Amino acid sequence: MKPAVKVRGARQGRVARRTKETDIEVALRLEPGEARIATGLPFFDHMLEQISRHGGMALTVRAKGDLEVDAHHTVEDVGIGLGEALKQAVADKTGLARYGHAVVPLDEALVEAVVDLSGRPHLTFNAKLPSGKKFIGAYDVDLTQDFLQAVVNHARICLHVNVRYGRNLHHVVEAIFKATARALRAATSREAGAGVPSTKGTL
Repeated sequence: MKPAVKVRGARQGRVARRTKETDIEVALRLEPGEARIATGLPFFDHMLEQISRHGGMALTVRAKGDLEVDAHHTVEDVGIGLGEALKQAVADKTGLARYGHAVVPLDEALVEAVVDLSGRPHLTFNAKLPSGKKFIGAYDVDLTQDFLQAVVNHARICLHVNVRYGRNLHHVVEAIFKATARALRAATSREAGAGVPSTKGTL
């Protein structure tokens, strides 16, 4: 496995990650911009577009993975790349809000997400998904938690996701991505005159 290639810059991050299973490139800027997404998984592409649009970030994701085996490697490795790029973009968190909270409805579904740019990776995923259907197109909905876990681990953030209720699986999963994006947008927003948002002086 080749090591990830990282390019640092103000409020932006770029990661290239190549393994025997996947070839991933992720670039983001923490400002509204275009989403350019291609992973080979149309529903996952749509969810990443939600992160870009509702997260207030320009986002490019290019992924080639062993989809003939399973989508897991591709989805998880995109999460790794996104997490590493986000970690670069927030840098030492100086001047950032640090905390973000969002409650997002999508018709009958309602999802809450809470983010802390804590420097300590943690995911709580309270999501009892509707029973029955497990796939949306070629996307296995179980991969949603794996994707978020990868983002959390590599961005070194704390994320709590609570699905309050929902009947339609598509609505529930999409609301998870939208709520997470809105919470990230709030947490990465600038606060005038603020230093590092911690009494320790570092995060």
